[in-house]
Amino acid sequence: MNPSPHAQRTTRHGTQQRTGGERTWPAVSVVMPVLNEQRHLTDSVRRIMTQDYPGEMELVLAVGPSRDRTEEIARRLAGEDSRIVVVANPTGRTPQGLNIAIRASQYSIIVRVDGHSLLPPDYVRAAVETMEETGADNVGGIMAAEGVTPFEQAVARAMTSRIGVGNARFHTGGEAGEVETVYLGTFRRSALDRVGGYDETFTRAQDWEMNHRIRQTGGRIFFTPRMRVTYRPRPNLRALAKQYFHTGRWRRVVGREHQGTLNLRYLAPPIAVVAMTAGVVAGAFGFWPGWLLPGGYAAAMIVGAAVEGRGLSPSAWVRLPLVFATMHVTWGVGFLTSPPRLGQPAPAKPGEPVV
Repeated sequence: MNPSPHAQRTTRHGTQQRTGGERTWPAVSVVMPVLNEQRHLTDSVRRIMTQDYPGEMELVLAVGPSRDRTEEIARRLAGEDSRIVVVANPTGRTPQGLNIAIRASQYSIIVRVDGHSLLPPDYVRAAVETMEETGADNVGGIMAAEGVTPFEQAVARAMTSRIGVGNARFHTGGEAGEVETVYLGTFRRSALDRVGGYDETFTRAQDWEMNHRIRQTGGRIFFTPRMRVTYRPRPNLRALAKQYFHTGRWRRVVGREHQGTLNLRYLAPPIAVVAMTAGVVAGAFGFWPGWLLPGGYAAAMIVGAAVEGRGLSPSAWVRLPLVFATMHVTWGVGFLTSPPRLGQPAPAKPGEPVV
C-alpha cells in the first residue's frame, strides 16, 4: 500500500514530521511564558494555532501567578484545543517560564513567543524554511511595534526608529544575515541543550545573553525580515520608563558577565545621561554654557520627532519627544545604577547546603 501524502513518522525527542509530497515539515513546539496577559492572550494564542504550517504543532503555556484572569483564559483555550498544554511557572519570571515550557515540550524545533505578541500566518513556516536554508541555530525577525492609543503609537514609532533604539535590525529592519541577537527566536533544541537553556539569573536581557552563549559555542543567529511579529507597546509613560530602566540595568549585567560585548549603541544612553547631568550641575552653579547640553538634547529630540513622526496623528506626534527622552534617560539611568550584585546567585543562608 502506498503511504499517505500526509504520512507522519516519529523521530527523536518524540518529534513527528508530516510529509506532503516530497516535502517533509518538522514538528514544532511553541513556548510562551505568560503573566498578567488577560488583555492579549486569546488573540496571541489564536494567531499561533491558526498558523499556515503543514507540520505538527503544539503550544506550551507556562502560566505565572497572575493577578488577572490569565490562568482561567489559558485553561479555557487548552480545553478547546488538545494541542495546547498549560504548565505552572511558580516564580512568574520569564527565563524560568521559558525553561519550564521547553522541558514540557516534545519537539526538536522550539519557537519562542510572548503573551502580547501577534504572529502573522506564515511566521512558523518562514522560521523553519530559514533555519533549513541557513543551518542557523536560532532565527528571528522584526519586532513590529504597533500601538492602538496615541501614546502607544508614539512608543511604537520610537521603537522602530534609529533615534529611539539604534540600528538593531530586529527593531528597524534590514537585509537578512547573521546578527548578535534576534527578537523572540526559533531555536534548534540541540542548541538549547548545548548551552543549558536560559540563564535564570537574568530576569531581563535573557535572549541576548543566551544568543551570545550560542554564538560562543559555534552556533549562528540569523535575522530575516520574512519573520515579522506584531508587538504591543507599554500603555503609559510609567510602564515604559520601568521597562527601559530595568532593560538598561540588565544590559550592564550582560556586559559584566561577557566582557567585550558593549558597544556605542549600548553606551550612548548612559553617556548622554552623564553629559546632561553635568550640564545641569554646571548651569546651576553659574556656568551658563552647561545648559547647552540638556537644551541641545531636548532640541534634538524635537527635531528627531518631526522627522520620525511623519504620518502620525497630531496627538501621537506631540508625545514622541517625551517618549524618546523617557526611553533614553531611563535606560541610561538603569545602566549607570545597575548594582554589582545584580544577576549574581544569592548567597547561601546559614545552615543551607551549597549545591
